[in-house]
Amino acid sequence: MSATEQLKKRFDAVFMPNYGTPPVALERGEGRYVFDVDGKRYLDLIAGIAVSALGHGHPALVEAVAAQSARLAHTSNLFLHEGEVALAEKLVDLLGAPARVFLANSGTEANEAALKLVKRAAGPERTYYVATVAGFHGRTSGALALTGKPAIREPFGPFGMDVRFVPHGDAEALRAAVTDECAAVFVEPVQGEAGVVPAPEGYLREVRAVCDATGAAFVLDEIQSGIGRTGRWFAHQAEGVRPDVITLAKGLGGGLPIGACVGFGAYGTAFAKGDHGSTFGGNPVAAAAALAVITTIENEGLLASAAELGELLAGEIREIGHPLVAEVRGAGLWRGVRLTAPAAAHVQSRAAEAGFLVNAVTSDTVRLAPPLTITRAEVLEFTGALPAVLAAAAGDADEDGRR
Repeated sequence: MSATEQLKKRFDAVFMPNYGTPPVALERGEGRYVFDVDGKRYLDLIAGIAVSALGHGHPALVEAVAAQSARLAHTSNLFLHEGEVALAEKLVDLLGAPARVFLANSGTEANEAALKLVKRAAGPERTYYVATVAGFHGRTSGALALTGKPAIREPFGPFGMDVRFVPHGDAEALRAAVTDECAAVFVEPVQGEAGVVPAPEGYLREVRAVCDATGAAFVLDEIQSGIGRTGRWFAHQAEGVRPDVITLAKGLGGGLPIGACVGFGAYGTAFAKGDHGSTFGGNPVAAAAALAVITTIENEGLLASAAELGELLAGEIREIGHPLVAEVRGAGLWRGVRLTAPAAAHVQSRAAEAGFLVNAVTSDTVRLAPPLTITRAEVLEFTGALPAVLAAAAGDADEDGRR
């Protein structure tokens, strides 16, 4: 029995079955590559679901985490430390407007903070929320209530709050749904878990206008799209809009658990003392990691690289012209390859066999979110191998159809 199969057997014996059994057991990483427990090397094109922004073992991240761990690993929220303040200052600077920050441990927690924040700001007269069909904001109760995916939402209701769902990118439906009684509109600039589905150009400006007209808060979930993933610090900057609240996580920590809820204007000061908190939020090690990620993105020109190499990646996939590929969506190094058949799981499996990690995010879409440090040669390594991967996956799908 291989080392991978042994570890899978141990996993199945002690873990709850909510994830199923992951197919690959990773042991270590180096740059954009990871190695499984049997020694096989893979080019990592998912980066822990858009988390490992600097890849694996980047010297800046390793040094920051090691140094901070040796100096001070935890403070709780009873005390403050330089790193959390510097990180909050940096986020406000990158967002380009006065704001206040709450640091959490994950994207879900950032969205829970945003939900409480807008509830506190809205008061009891504003009784409902608007979110989008197929949107994803997390799996805890508040975030799940805002998640427009019935299969994962409905088994855990009722949620004790009125959330009304509108189609992603449909400005007319949004205008009809949002009234003076709406507390907030929660949207993603690009729906990640739905298959990297961008909103139409101008949609975020429409959301801003609707919220301005009704007094509802505009909450923008940039948990996947933020921190350089699309070739800008934040995806909404492409439209020149500013939300009232923005939530961040994933790539911010480069692999360390961290989330942020940022409020602008009155939403920055809506919480009173004691309204919200987190024992681990603003953890010194996670804050040091986040600062290292941001500094490295700046120093290594990774925003421009993400934009350039993302276009190369998308263009090369389109050039293949394989009949299984319907379209390539997204921006920067965040792409969804929509297929002409529900064969995404086969593509993921065949890609892993060939030494590439990708994500079957829906039955007909493969998600690509490589580290921002990926090189041109590594992009071409993947796209050069992709025709054979697609051909094998198409054969698997045909075999499914004959059964």
